[in-house]
Formats: sequence, C-alpha cells, structure tokens
Amino acid sequence: MRIGLVSDTHDLLRPEVLEYLRGSDHILHAGDLCGDAVLQALAQLAPLTAVRGNNDRGPWAQRLPEAVSVELGGVTVHMVHDVKELVLPASARVVISGHSHKPVVNERAGVLYVNPGSAGPRRFKLPISAGELRIDGGAVRATLVQF
Repeated sequence: MRIGLVSDTHDLLRPEVLEYLRGSDHILHAGDLCGDAVLQALAQLAPLTAVRGNNDRGPWAQRLPEAVSVELGGVTVHMVHDVKELVLPASARVVISGHSHKPVVNERAGVLYVNPGSAGPRRFKLPISAGELRIDGGAVRATLVQF
C-alpha cells in the first residue's frame, strides 16, 4: 500500500507534487493547507485524511480535526500538525506531522516519525518536499523526495 504524505502546502499545490502523489492508495496532509481548494484537489487523487494546522482558519478548516488516527494496511498512523502537541496513542506505529517545514524520518521506541516537510512556498533555505509510506504485511517504510 502506498500512502502519499504532504504538509504545509500553504494554498500552493505544485504540479510536480500532485504528479508525485498520483497513484497513492491514500493521502495524508499534516496541516497548513490554507484553503479548501487544496483539500478538493487532493481528494480527487485518492482518499484523503487531513488535520488542521495553525494557519488553517475559517469554516472549511473547522471541519478538520487537530489530530487523527487512521488504520491503513493494518497499521495505525497518527497525524498531528505540530509534533510538540502530540499525544501518542498506544496503538500508533507511525506519527505524521508537519509545521517545521523540515523533512525528517526517524524511529524511536518502535514508532516511525515522519515529517514530509513543506510542499508549498519555499521557507528560508528549506527544501520543497513530500513523501510516501509503503506498508506491506505490517512492515512500514518511509521515503522523502525533494522537488
């Protein structure tokens, strides 16, 4: 199973990011979408789960949870915009976050932490990036790409 990972689009959906996410079985957006149009465009590619970021405001954003857990391919994935606000569910095998715009993958105490970075406007000298989770028989692997 391929899960596309994206965060901090800040109302900018780059064509190369959309193309990268195409073919995903599910897409996770870790907040700071900054517009309902981003939700609609991503939902046309695959089933979509998104959380509200600190820059998501208005009626469309109020429909988004601040944190959510989803089971994908038999693995519990928990998502929150800012990892500093994480309340880790005992069942979580993967945590997806955003906010920092810094792409990172690391594993601690059996939990895989992934921040796909920012796919939106460039901030400072940080890369434009997104990622994917591959789930196969309970095994989970994360990959990040820069654009």
